[in-house]
Amino acid sequence: MEIKQTTLSNGLKVITAERPQIETVSLGVWVNTGAAAESEEDNGISHFIEHMVFKGTKKRTSLQISEDIENVGGATNAYTSRHFTCFYAKMLKDDLELAADVICDFITDPTFDAGEMKKEKEVVVQEIKQSVDAPDDLVFDYFQEAAFPHQASGRTILGSVENVRSFTKERMLAYMHTHYTADNMIAVAVGRVNHDDFVKMIEQRMSALPQHVDFVEDKQVYVGGGRVECKDIEQTHLVLGFKGASYMDKDYYNYSVLSTIFGGGMSSRLFQEIREKRGLVYTINSFNQALKHAGIFGIYAGTTPKELDELLPVVVTEIKKLMNEKVSETELKRAKTQIKASLLMSLESSSTTAEIIARQMLLFKRVIPTSEIVEKIEAISAQDLQTLAQKIFTSTPTYALLGCQGGNYPSYEKVCELLK
Repeated sequence: MEIKQTTLSNGLKVITAERPQIETVSLGVWVNTGAAAESEEDNGISHFIEHMVFKGTKKRTSLQISEDIENVGGATNAYTSRHFTCFYAKMLKDDLELAADVICDFITDPTFDAGEMKKEKEVVVQEIKQSVDAPDDLVFDYFQEAAFPHQASGRTILGSVENVRSFTKERMLAYMHTHYTADNMIAVAVGRVNHDDFVKMIEQRMSALPQHVDFVEDKQVYVGGGRVECKDIEQTHLVLGFKGASYMDKDYYNYSVLSTIFGGGMSSRLFQEIREKRGLVYTINSFNQALKHAGIFGIYAGTTPKELDELLPVVVTEIKKLMNEKVSETELKRAKTQIKASLLMSLESSSTTAEIIARQMLLFKRVIPTSEIVEKIEAISAQDLQTLAQKIFTSTPTYALLGCQGGNYPSYEKVCELLK
């Protein structure tokens, strides 16, 4: 897979990875903005823009966008995260220019029709209400808010109902003017694609974008704290977290290996001790959620209220084992193999490869060779992980709990006391 890169005169980077053995192309434009770049008043605007561009551009109505793509058997979609907004498609190779035209239209010529906006606001309001009715999602919103209070990174990606209903065409265009600039986005195509042809397609459609407009991103400072909500639901949902790694952390892959050993699969310590041996949960896992300048190392569990008092002390016992004892070489080798295999398998997908390339370019200004990542993973030792565990689990905890029928639950203060 040969990766080629061209920078247009306005600073927009266009990247291709040719795979001549396949008949399709995955392509997209990734914008270096999301919920973490929004003010409190604009919280949710990145996600709402992502919705609204599909409601019509100067060239196509909403129906025409769908018909043009689906008439040739293609698919297009979008997503918003804390750091990125992405518009992407997958097409047969001969329909690449059509897909590029539709996606570039989203960015350069959305109409934000008033009638469509009124309808789509209620669609997003329903999406927000749906997330409130999903406790395993809602508890993570509470967790994020407790970890990053009064910060963009602590607010939801969807925004509030009040915010969504307040958005205007003028505010959305103003946000796009400052954030959807040439130096703040990447166009990527992976598959049966000719680099020079793709560059011409993007240049014809996006060369008029402004090169750069200054905007201020909110701070990202992990704080920690607790939030508990008693709710009449069958399961209690628990997230316990600590200061983790940002994307820029030199030990980023150490966190990944440690998380894999601790709660990354059915052979992990948490799964074996808490589900298999004790039967205290149906779901338990650990994770490192990276942001640009901060991160959270966390543990999620779903259990019944009566098991909650037993669950937390067992989790804390496993935390202390990780701090005080080196992981075995068998565990270390298995975790490294899992991460390497996951990485290599993901690269078999042209869509995932395009996303990886775009994310690396936006974060690190380069595509990181797979061999470089593997080398970093292989260099991690058992001592590195023990030292890291001691660093993570002595940081200020974040604790979010949703459920706890009857109002009986471990308080944040009790959790802090257990962790001492």
